[in-house]
Amino acid sequence: MNDHTPPGPELWASIDALWEWLESSSPIEGPEGLLLRVLKLNEEVGEVAEAVIGVTGHNPRKGVTHTWDDVQSELCDVAVTALMVLRTLTPEAREVFTRHLERVTERSRATS
Repeated sequence: MNDHTPPGPELWASIDALWEWLESSSPIEGPEGLLLRVLKLNEEVGEVAEAVIGVTGHNPRKGVTHTWDDVQSELCDVAVTALMVLRTLTPEAREVFTRHLERVTERSRATS
């Protein structure tokens, strides 16, 4: 995948499989379930922040507790969680994301 190629079908097959698993095992459905998935995204973003703080040793009480690999892993969790929320909102998540990525890419080319 280059910088302007949308994610391939294997990504979306994985997202669909994860979504199906989550749907079948989630104790809370409907609007509350969606809200909890959005909140999960916020939790994952917080874990990125925690990892960055841990890499830099910014918390003197804890010192260095993470690596940049940990930060990368947490960022991947954010991406997967965001795609799961998008998939919860629409079964056409792939198309919605691809269209959005195309618009963002076009805007970035216009400012280059």
